[in-house]
Amino acid sequence: MSSAASTTSSVDQPLPRAFAIWSALSKARLSALVVMTTAVGYAVAPSVERSWEGFLGTVIGTALAAASAAMLNQLAEIRRDALMERTRSRPLPAGQVAPALVLTVGLVTAYAGVSMVGLFGNGLAAALTLGTIVIYVLLYTPLKPVTTLNTLVGAVTGATPPMIGWAAATGGLEPGAWVLGGLLFVWQIPHFFALAWMYRDDYRRGGFAMLPVLDQTGRITSETVLLTSLVLVPMALLGVIFGVAGWWFAGGACVLGLWLSALAFRFWRLRTTAAARAVFIGSIIYLPLLLVLVVADRGAVSPLAAVRGGMFFASDGPAPLRPEPAPLPSDPALVP
Repeated sequence: MSSAASTTSSVDQPLPRAFAIWSALSKARLSALVVMTTAVGYAVAPSVERSWEGFLGTVIGTALAAASAAMLNQLAEIRRDALMERTRSRPLPAGQVAPALVLTVGLVTAYAGVSMVGLFGNGLAAALTLGTIVIYVLLYTPLKPVTTLNTLVGAVTGATPPMIGWAAATGGLEPGAWVLGGLLFVWQIPHFFALAWMYRDDYRRGGFAMLPVLDQTGRITSETVLLTSLVLVPMALLGVIFGVAGWWFAGGACVLGLWLSALAFRFWRLRTTAAARAVFIGSIIYLPLLLVLVVADRGAVSPLAAVRGGMFFASDGPAPLRPEPAPLPSDPALVP
């Protein structure tokens, strides 16, 4: 049966099946990570202009943008995905949805996402959102079969969500925003290289120029995983230096970073699939815990800040000055 004949529009599918198809097309788990990091960037930014409307609009808009990038990426990689065991059952190579429909939904979702971030955030946040989509679809995706540097380009797009949240809250990109973005950038290297080592044969079949595909002994891959895992420790400490979080965060970040580095060291020694899987799972555990720490150590709980949309933290700005008491009269004639 031809792929055209077997392709069925998702609107003709039962609701649970259609939901599964569009969840796969939008890479829902990856989009959830984008939502989480964007929310953290918005929450920890030192701003008095935050609101629940701005928070929700920015987070939802960024999620839509991430979903659109995932759809357009899969649209460009139908042929290569069909060659890989890990991806051949995705909706597009499996013929479960028409490419034209995915293209339409992807473009509409991109427009909606960027517009929401601009409306509920600001122009800088919207520009970062649009730039992320463009880099992911028009630069990262074409580079994947060409050069191993594609991973670094892809890491740029993964580093921007917390910066989008920060920019939406403050209207700028202060040093703290770059610290959060840098943490996400570095974290992606051991996370993805561990995954790529696990599926290196699959990436080879798909024709992707991933480092583990070319590095057959795994020496360079494992060294890179170990070094970038170690870099996560000083990167997290920069958050304390620039006032993003406090010393509790610093201690927790050091423990988490050294734990992940220990897993990376084991991968460096053994270079086995099991050791790579341990690093990959460890990286998935590391990031949510780190984000919880940075939010929890941002400041003291403030119910008043929560009511006004201050994201539950008291560091929304300086406390209002108390009015000075009226001076006592100095003229004795005025004293009764």
